[in-house]
Formats: sequence, structure tokens, C-alpha cells
Amino acid sequence: MAGKTLCTIALISIISCIPDKKRNAISEIDNGTGSEILVHTDKNIIKERFSAPQGYEWIDEKQESFGYFLENFTLKPYKSKILRYDGNPISTQHLHEAIFDIDTGDKDLQQCADAVIRLRAEYLFKNKRQDEIQFHFTNGDLLSWKDYKNGTRAFVNGNSVNFKKTAPFDDSPQNFRSYLNMIFNYAGTISLNKETKPVLKSEDLKSGDILITPGSPGHVVLICGACRNKEGKKLFLLSEGFTPAQSIHVLSNPFDKNRSPWYNLDVKANETKTARYIFKPTNFRSF
Repeated sequence: MAGKTLCTIALISIISCIPDKKRNAISEIDNGTGSEILVHTDKNIIKERFSAPQGYEWIDEKQESFGYFLENFTLKPYKSKILRYDGNPISTQHLHEAIFDIDTGDKDLQQCADAVIRLRAEYLFKNKRQDEIQFHFTNGDLLSWKDYKNGTRAFVNGNSVNFKKTAPFDDSPQNFRSYLNMIFNYAGTISLNKETKPVLKSEDLKSGDILITPGSPGHVVLICGACRNKEGKKLFLLSEGFTPAQSIHVLSNPFDKNRSPWYNLDVKANETKTARYIFKPTNFRSF
């Protein structure tokens, strides 16, 4: 959850306490309107697990886009728990609707910004855009996967970083993960905010965009689904990692249980409340 400096990873306390959200595993009925939001518990793809609310339809993303990658991401079985990097469940298990089927690692590294970085990097890798995989450290230095696999390593001394070629070429999955762990260690919300562009209109929001508060502490959530009605109004699914490093998960919406887990988002809002964090000011950005 914290933006990390080069020397330390800040520990962040959970600042929100949201009442438990009770729902049927199959569907949720709003008795006032009769509307129904289906959760297909036997499906393991985001776009198949969650139906759009009544009157809305999923927005079809281009197959090569980051949004398509996220909306078609595989989920763990329904009601899976959020697990810490050490394999233990976290105490708050009532504010998520699904778990991404991707590992967290065995160290306290893949936190909130790192979860976004991980998914972005995996997307670029899968789509054979490996030369685009590059991320900044919090101090501004840039390390690409291309340089890392060719043997370049970062040597950190306080806020100073020296890059030296000290290893042989290695493009294995294990070395790719080592590269990501180094990025996780020295990147954070501050660097992620700087390497993304602001989204200025709500109608431009899409899957793959982020909502971020840069800082130490800071936080970020990732849009992982979008639907639209005939009037052009959009609703969104949100996902996140957290501190300590834990399963990447789709958030519920405790503020609008009739449409949960879908969120109504506005780029001009003074603040945006999500299940586990309040973003103030609202700051949407895009890769």
C-alpha cells in the first residue's frame, strides 16, 4: 500500500472499517426495484463471473488491450480467501468478491502499486511486447526487463543507484520474476503516478486505468471491468493488492450493495470511496 523509498518499505495500517456485506452466493435482489445482479459462482473468468447490472452491458475491449487482459483474467474458486505472502489469511475477508489466480510471492513485496506493476508486466510479456517492460524506481531511475535479462543489476546506496552488467543473459521465467521483485522493492505509488497519464473525463475511463494516491503512505486500485447502459453511463469493477503483500482481489462495493461489486466513478469527484481506502483527491490515470 505504501510508496516505497529506496531504503525502506513503509508499513501502512488499514484505515477503513466497513460493515460486513452479506449476499447470496448466486444473486443479490434489490427488493425496491426488482433488479438482479448475478454472480456466476461456477465461472473462473472475471467477465464470466460477474454479470453487468440490469440495463447495462459489458464493454468489449480490443483483444490486444490491457483491459481485455484484465477482464479475461482467471479467478480462483468462488469464496477463496485473501492470503498474505506467508500463506496465512488476512483478518478482513468480507470486502472482496474474487481473487485473481496469480501468486503473491513469499516475501512482503507485491503490495498495492506492485500488484498493478505485476499485472501490467504480465500483460506486456504475454502479448510479446517485452521491450516495453520498464519501470521507474521511486528516485526516478529506470530499469527495463531488456537490460535486466542482459545482465544489468542495480546497486543501491541510500538514494543513489548504480547500474552494472554483472550477470549473464537470462530470459527465463525465474529471472523475470527476480526482475519484478527488484522493481517491487524500489518502486511504489509515487513512481507509478509519474509514469501514467491523467484521465480528465469520466467517459474516457476504461479497464486498465488506475485510481491512485501517490505517497508514503499511498494506495492504488485498478479498474478490471467496465459496463455501459444505453445512455452511455458506465460502471466499473475495481481490484487491488494491499499491505502486507497479499492476494490481488476484486473489491466489493459496500456503499451500493444493490449494484456491488460495480462502482459508479467520477473523475471530478472530490473524493472516491472504495471498500478499503478513500482516495482524496480523486486521481485517475492511464498507461
